[in-house]
Amino acid sequence: MTGPSPAGGVPAAGGAAVVAGVPTAADVTTAGGVAALVAQVYRPVTSLGPGRRLGVWFQGCTLACAGCMSRHTWTAAGGRELTVERFAALWRSALDDGLDGLTVSGGEPLEQPAALAALLAAADAGRRRAGRPADLLVYTGWEPEELAADPATAAALEGADAVITGRYRAGLPTRLAWRGSANQRLTTRTPLGRERYAPYLDHRPERPELQVRVSEGEVRVIGVPRPGDLGRIERDLVRRGVTLRETSWRP
Repeated sequence: MTGPSPAGGVPAAGGAAVVAGVPTAADVTTAGGVAALVAQVYRPVTSLGPGRRLGVWFQGCTLACAGCMSRHTWTAAGGRELTVERFAALWRSALDDGLDGLTVSGGEPLEQPAALAALLAAADAGRRRAGRPADLLVYTGWEPEELAADPATAAALEGADAVITGRYRAGLPTRLAWRGSANQRLTTRTPLGRERYAPYLDHRPERPELQVRVSEGEVRVIGVPRPGDLGRIERDLVRRGVTLRETSWRP
């Protein structure tokens, strides 16, 4: 998952910037013998897709877009184990609590295609059992032409109702909902995806919604900030007496 530097730029995909403290160990999802590293699982997410959602951030990204707000997700190392069965239980609880969907970001989910496919399959099975039209959204930095050239990897996205694709480009700022740069595309893939996301294909909110989560000595910003937003948040924290040991968007 990429994102902004304090000087400008906005995230390439759904972000969770660490603005204070040291990132905790990543989670690990094990799917049929394939280990997928996950940086964070959190709910409710209200800033990366419609409604209230369960968010899963994959760990590991070799795209390394300039200005990334979540550089702590680049390394493919570390983690607590979160099995697919455990994910299914978390998803079931989220559905029972009325959440509207799942957002998968990163890191780069397509660098772990087998585990991504297993997670989406478990999410689909769970919503069918619950009888809930909860949509599945995936962020990836892959470009559409790269997906077309690698159908085996692209197949991991078959379970998604909507996909946001494309590298983060700091020189192409945008006000489009849930996208970090103007080159990124929101594509609907199913009837549910079209129902949920059609109103947002060209939607430009006046201000992006950002969530600030404080936990275990960290402050995390979830969402797609615009140029300058993270710097303003950092300055406000300092004014409030928060000592920042490191920030995830600085090299």
